[in-house]
Amino acid sequence: MNEKAIHATSVVNKTARQFTRVLEIIEKYNHDQKRLITILQEVQEEYRYLPQQVLTYIATALNMPTAEVFGVATFYAHFSLEAKGKYVIKVCDGTACHVKGSTKLIDTLYSKLKLTKEKHTTDDMLFTLEAVSCLGACGLAPVMVVNEQVYGEVNSKKCEEIINEIIAREGQ
Repeated sequence: MNEKAIHATSVVNKTARQFTRVLEIIEKYNHDQKRLITILQEVQEEYRYLPQQVLTYIATALNMPTAEVFGVATFYAHFSLEAKGKYVIKVCDGTACHVKGSTKLIDTLYSKLKLTKEKHTTDDMLFTLEAVSCLGACGLAPVMVVNEQVYGEVNSKKCEEIINEIIAREGQ
């Protein structure tokens, strides 16, 4: 087999595995269109985002218009159509956190992770940075969440320590 054929086979196998897992999720809910949000949540949990080709596949498998599936996926802020890093960092920039310095945390993370307002995910797909309106932990302001771990009263030094710890744990 030539190099192009090997690459094509690899891509087909990867795609088949990707759609196999999606189909398992769809079958779990008996192809029920009313369970679309639940299906999208599970698919996103599996892949950390909703790839365009997977949304098209879901629409076909549920016998729904593709536009309707995309409409749901883009309506809810919880869903993401962009790939996210292994660690999603959310920094609260609500009123309490903003007053207590959350913008310094965001600036620290932009610098440390070499990110910008336009580029939210590191090249190695390890980190994604999101500034959010509220995390509901105003008493701990400023607050930063890494995946599901909440960190309160975070300053720039503590922020860098958290990131360094993750990097060390990941062996990078």
